[in-house]
Amino acid sequence: MNLSIEKLHSDAYRLLQDMIGIPSLSRDEDAVATFLENQAKEWGFSPFRQGNNLWLKNRNWQDGKPVVLFNSHIDTVKPANGWTNDPFTPVVENGKLTGLGSNDAGASVVAQLAAFRYFDELSELPFNLIWSATAEEEISGTNGVASILDELGPIDLGLVGEPTGMNLAIAEKGLLVIDAEAVGKTGHAARNEGVNAIYKALDDIQHLLDFKFPEESPVLGPVKTTVTQIEAGHQHNVVPDSCKFVIDVRTNECYSNEEVFDKLSGLLESKLTARSYRLNSSGIPLDHPLVKRGVELGLETYGSPTTSDQAVIPYTTVKVGPGDSARSHTPDEYILEEEIRNGIDIYIRLLEDLQLK
Repeated sequence: MNLSIEKLHSDAYRLLQDMIGIPSLSRDEDAVATFLENQAKEWGFSPFRQGNNLWLKNRNWQDGKPVVLFNSHIDTVKPANGWTNDPFTPVVENGKLTGLGSNDAGASVVAQLAAFRYFDELSELPFNLIWSATAEEEISGTNGVASILDELGPIDLGLVGEPTGMNLAIAEKGLLVIDAEAVGKTGHAARNEGVNAIYKALDDIQHLLDFKFPEESPVLGPVKTTVTQIEAGHQHNVVPDSCKFVIDVRTNECYSNEEVFDKLSGLLESKLTARSYRLNSSGIPLDHPLVKRGVELGLETYGSPTTSDQAVIPYTTVKVGPGDSARSHTPDEYILEEEIRNGIDIYIRLLEDLQLK
């Protein structure tokens, strides 16, 4: 049976509406993973499952061929304030589907699954194909796609589904979160005593504002540091001996996260502790066959400032999916029906007859 694009699209659109009705906050994706697992079985597939991660392999798998991975995530953030309707009730109106996770990244999940079904129908492919729907992307958790990489095996090319307007994010910034603490000495605020940790922290924050990493990426631009949280003091008349603050660092491919941390440690007086080094910058060469195919199709290429599961997949990857990143994590998040249709079409056209070796 040859599946038409219309059939694939209608199935995908219905599937996404059902997914919206199943709450799937990070670390609580079991119900939606089970729903997708059962749907895959109804379509004749034999899904693999580990934790809240689900994946399929094409039925005409042939060892020795290159492997292409479709990957997107099934978890969502908590709904923001200001939703007009229940975020877990899909609302369809004039070709627009509103609901939590519709844009980020349910549309990518169902569009990639539709493209996977299209290629699975073919008797011969120049590559093997995996579709995976994984957990904990929104919290950069360890029980998401990173936890099943050994099960998936080596990947020659990964298409990470995130809302990019189906343009190609050929690079994305890494993420390094640093906990900093300036240490002073307690004293009475009315007397000339103590060492105010807040002032020491402010000095370091000013150093961050003034400092620029010398190496800039032609695609991603400079490393960006932002202080996003600060905490100090417990009483109005006591000079605080500790001031804690958090530094959000968005790294480019010119530096590893460890190199950035070492540079900041030498620059600042505060004690720094990195939460993790695992989310490094990632990308794909401009001369890669898939990028060339995308440019031929009229797709734009750009560097993404946001981090995705691309950061934990240690293979050549590109970030591409239906929707608009500006809608993510906002009240009344939505996806257009036409965006899903277009996403399926472009995923198919990107991979059709793609030669990787």
